[in-house]
Amino acid sequence: MTATMTPADLQSVLAEGFADWVQALDLTVTEASPEQTTLRMPLTPNLARMGGIVSGQALAALADTSMVLAAFAHQGGVRPLATTDLHTQFLRPGVGSAILCRAQVVRAGKALVFTRAEMSEEDSDKLVATATASFFAA
Repeated sequence: MTATMTPADLQSVLAEGFADWVQALDLTVTEASPEQTTLRMPLTPNLARMGGIVSGQALAALADTSMVLAAFAHQGGVRPLATTDLHTQFLRPGVGSAILCRAQVVRAGKALVFTRAEMSEEDSDKLVATATASFFAA
């Protein structure tokens, strides 16, 4: 797999291969390259918890999904991946119109892919959370 995947390619993978509840996050792939993939998650009332901040569960799902798509873009194609570890560090409450998640592959081996992500407020560019994950590649 050496093809270059575009944002539209990854958007199609997201629409066709991810669970309905992930679809409900209304994620948009805004950047795709072997080096970095960026997704945008609009902040809607159904993602807010008390105080109007984005829920941690939504951020963790955004991070996991972004890192999977970054792995696809890095390898130039889709292959089954299973999350083996996901660590999310919440740094500040996320507010505003949307959260941007920038994800990269740290290392991709034959069986394991290691990734990292940073989530920031679209309006202020303030860092909201970071995440790391590893995936088993079938």
